[in-house]
Amino acid sequence: MTATAPAPSLLTQVRDAIRVRHYSRRTEEAYVQWIRRFIRYCRMRHPRELGAAEVSSFLSSLAVEGHVSASTQNQALAALLFLYRDVLRMPVGWLNTLVRAKRPARVPVVLTREEVRRVLARLKGRPTALIAGVLYGTGMRLLEALQLRVKDIDFGANQITVRGGKGDRDRRTMLPERLKGPLLQHLAEVRTQHERDLEQGAGWVELPGALGLKYPQAGREWGWQWVFPAGRGYVEPRSGQRRRHHLHESAMQRAFKEAVRASRIAKPASCHTLRHSFATHLLDSGYDIRTVQELLGHRNVETTMIYTHVLNRGGLGVKSPADSL
Repeated sequence: MTATAPAPSLLTQVRDAIRVRHYSRRTEEAYVQWIRRFIRYCRMRHPRELGAAEVSSFLSSLAVEGHVSASTQNQALAALLFLYRDVLRMPVGWLNTLVRAKRPARVPVVLTREEVRRVLARLKGRPTALIAGVLYGTGMRLLEALQLRVKDIDFGANQITVRGGKGDRDRRTMLPERLKGPLLQHLAEVRTQHERDLEQGAGWVELPGALGLKYPQAGREWGWQWVFPAGRGYVEPRSGQRRRHHLHESAMQRAFKEAVRASRIAKPASCHTLRHSFATHLLDSGYDIRTVQELLGHRNVETTMIYTHVLNRGGLGVKSPADSL
């Protein structure tokens, strides 16, 4: 008699369901975390035994006791909705009746052009200076820039292809002329490092999806390498490949915070502020909002409209009456 294999754990089922749908690794970790917290909150009872009352109580505790933001609370709700609908395949009508937290409308922090110059000057000479220039010059998110591959920069067409951005959508943005020289010099240094890695039996890089199975040697090809690789390598445990990851977000965030502080800018600016500044300065220069929407990769133009509220001259060019006194 053949022994029956044990059923996978609930969290393993969650991970499998997420990977089948090709959700991002960040979404996977976030959903698993929220489902684990929900189960612990309910004293390790199986979610099949729970219902609307327990979910509502959990979400309320996040807001009242955990003081989480509305977006965080909604992410927890999305994770539980995925659990019941896509993993346990239970009716979720009662989940749809739960009220989602209303996210407050916030005007984004934006740096002036002079402030951007000051921050970039403080980063001058560091590897992070080029990344900051890319963020401001293209409007990319930090992780999108760090996950750039060599093949995604087209110097001939002056454009960069952003792969698997938010919502797993590709898009194109411009390659600023003033960044072409520094990027070419940087890539020459990265290529020298990559060739040295190859000589030492390393030089591998993580590939998206199942591409590594289809093209077993692609992970060592120059075009697939990270534009901004980490200084240290690592050994991937399953394959034994000696790889390099891309530069970690925290390294860039830390350097940017130091540059803002050294520039004596009082605004609570972060790397994402460069994306806000990119959009605002384009609109301020007279570019139409649909173009900016495409460059940012927003699904809805209403998301892009928030930048019209932070322009120096206002969306309609309205001047304060105090300026005519």
